[in-house]
Amino acid sequence: MKKSVKFLVQAALIAALYATLTLVLGTFGYGPVQFRIAEALTLLPAIMPASIPGLVVGCMFANWIGGFGIIDVVFGSLASLLAAISTYLLRRHKFLYPFPPVLFNSIIVGSYVYFLFDNSLTLGLTMLSIGISELIICYGLGLPLITLIKKNPALRKVFEIED
Repeated sequence: MKKSVKFLVQAALIAALYATLTLVLGTFGYGPVQFRIAEALTLLPAIMPASIPGLVVGCMFANWIGGFGIIDVVFGSLASLLAAISTYLLRRHKFLYPFPPVLFNSIIVGSYVYFLFDNSLTLGLTMLSIGISELIICYGLGLPLITLIKKNPALRKVFEIED
């Protein structure tokens, strides 16, 4: 299989996985307090570049279906894109992989959730709650996922991971 086809297939699979995980868990993935389990996948760009477009497309689809409208589709996907590219750039610093998703989601998503959807908390608390949930998911699930993939020969082969 050509490398470009593999890249496209990997991206599509990551998009489908991200969207499915987000949509299956429903309300837990939306709002000022959210635990979007799919955010564990946002660390994949550090070891799998095809996950960058996959995460963006998956986020776009999940946010489109999720019901918060075009603002969520555009700005949530922008946060995912910035986080994915930044995570890829930090690929040599494993402990920092979660930092970009936490930063971009807490600031970007926290801002529009507060201003457009739910201002029951202050802006700072809305950003903080999204940042904390992102921190828990990325460090608690994302880093162990990356470690599992990198240490397991079968998973390394599936994800085509090389050091």
